[in-house]
Formats: sequence, C-alpha cells, structure tokens
Amino acid sequence: MSEFESLVDTHYEALYRFGMSLSKSGDTAADLVQQTFCIWAQKGHQLKERDKAKTWLFTTLHREFLAHARKSKRYSDEELTEAVAGRICAEDDDTERQMDGQRALELLGELDETFRSPLALFYLQQHSYKEIAEILDVPIGTVMSRISRAKEMLRRRMTAEPSSAPKNILQLQPEALKSHHG
Repeated sequence: MSEFESLVDTHYEALYRFGMSLSKSGDTAADLVQQTFCIWAQKGHQLKERDKAKTWLFTTLHREFLAHARKSKRYSDEELTEAVAGRICAEDDDTERQMDGQRALELLGELDETFRSPLALFYLQQHSYKEIAEILDVPIGTVMSRISRAKEMLRRRMTAEPSSAPKNILQLQPEALKSHHG
C-alpha cells in the first residue's frame, strides 16, 4: 500500500465527518475531501514533518470549505422554484427530533462557521486546542474562547427547546369523548 493510499485509509472518514459538520451536505463533504486529497497529491511532498499530515489535511479541507462558501454566496447552483422554496420552509419547520445528540448536531450546523469549526474539530474529531489553532490559523486562546462560547450557545438553544419536548399536543378531555360515544 502506498503512502497516499495509507493516508486516505487513515483519514478519509474523519475528514468526511468534518466536511459534513461544516457543509451540512454529503455531496459537498465528499467533494471537499476529494479536493483535499487532490491538493495533497500535488503538494503533500512539500510537507517536511510527516507526523503533521493529519493537521495539514484538516487545515486544507477547512480552507477549501471557506473558499467554497465564499463562492456559494456569490453564485447559487439551484434555481428558486416553488419546490425549492417549499423545501427551505420545511427545513425551518423541521422540529421532529429523535435524540438529544441528533438535536445537538442540528444546532451545531446552525452555528456560525466561526464557532462551528472549532467545536466540531474538538468534539467530533478529538483534535487538541493546539491542533485546532493550527488548522484554523488562529491563536490557541481564540480557539478556547470560541469553543466556550459555542458550547454556551448550544446549551442555551438545547434548553430553549429540548428534543424531548413534544410538539402540537392535542389536549383530550375524556368527558368530551364520552358525550360523543354515549
């Protein structure tokens, strides 16, 4: 197995999960990972310290995501039709949640990228503060502050509307049922 194949086998899944946490799209996440490995194939030989490959890959994926996000803000790939508008509205109304973990991931996806990235790298990818600082190219204190603020934002949103809270409860009054069936 070549070094490149070993690198892909070792890091593909984690990079894909990070791409998903950033983009909220499987297709985009896959594209980001593919682009990251393409860049590695072109420039990876320049990395002097091979033990830094993981950090380099995550940094590259994050930069590719930012470039993709900037481009997406300027150009939309999708024509705005009634179906698209309906889907966007349906996504806003989607409050049915199975577990608190799923709700936390949903809320994580709603956070601004500034807070979402460090939190995802820390909790979902188990990177250290130092590694996150290198990946995002920010001081370690900034990483710690953003993670702390992101956790507080998630905590507030989780307690404001917990996933276990039922929606659209109908209040049944047994007396009313008896009068209709009696």
